[in-house]
Amino acid sequence: MDFTVETATDAVMESFQQTGNPRLRQVMESLTRHLHDFVRDIEPTLKEWEEAIGFLTAVGKKCDDTRQEFVLLSDILGVSMLVESLNGSEEGTESTVLGPFHMTESPSRELGASIDLLGGNRPCVVSGRALATDGTPLPDTELDVWQCDEDGFYDVQQPDVQPPGNGRGLFRTDGEGHFWFRTVVPSHYPIPTDGPVGDLLKATGRHPYRPAHIHFIAHAEGHRPVTTHVFVADSPYIDSDAVFAVKSGLITEFTESGDEQDAQRFGVSAPFAHARFDIVLEPETPQ
Repeated sequence: MDFTVETATDAVMESFQQTGNPRLRQVMESLTRHLHDFVRDIEPTLKEWEEAIGFLTAVGKKCDDTRQEFVLLSDILGVSMLVESLNGSEEGTESTVLGPFHMTESPSRELGASIDLLGGNRPCVVSGRALATDGTPLPDTELDVWQCDEDGFYDVQQPDVQPPGNGRGLFRTDGEGHFWFRTVVPSHYPIPTDGPVGDLLKATGRHPYRPAHIHFIAHAEGHRPVTTHVFVADSPYIDSDAVFAVKSGLITEFTESGDEQDAQRFGVSAPFAHARFDIVLEPETPQ
């Protein structure tokens, strides 16, 4: 009774006293405190509150099987990267955001196969090893890979242009932890701006661009999985990623190579770009 500005937070906090799950209670109590402090700080009008509800409703309506607008909202507010940083590796490869386009299952491919089904103009070879933090190779590590094409579009954005699974592959490292596959050098690109998140970027004067990159999720038995990117060195927007995901340790040279023998070995034509890097996984921490 008598819910007021002064008593609001205590009243809502009291309502969670019987929550059986301690973690859920902690989350709801903290959310209530911070959200109420935020509301008191900005003192929204009823019209502004309605607009906020309308914005969140529009974000939800924009989500479907191939588009996750709430992930996009989390990304552009830096929440996704903050969560990744809080849960990231201390010794292994640095983690970054999942992004909104990991929405379809990557097809299984053999090592050395190409994930570029369109025959792009800038062929590329990606190679490296999966390693433990002590340098031990990690055979049979699963690598889920996805990227945009050389024009900056993912397959799910162009279902009438790109075949399903273009730019995607599920690989397993060999007995010495090696991996390699063929692709095309990805482009920088704008995150989707045809929804409420795009409207928010425009209203706040922010650009929507991400630097060129390839996504990876690495899983190895007995080790913590990592979600990460490999960023193309010197890509536009490398220093102003719209989702704050760039880390200097993940910037990689895609070196132009004219080596005919290497080209023949990898099944590409020279010249081609070659990106070399390792993925390092921390041992799983007992719960």
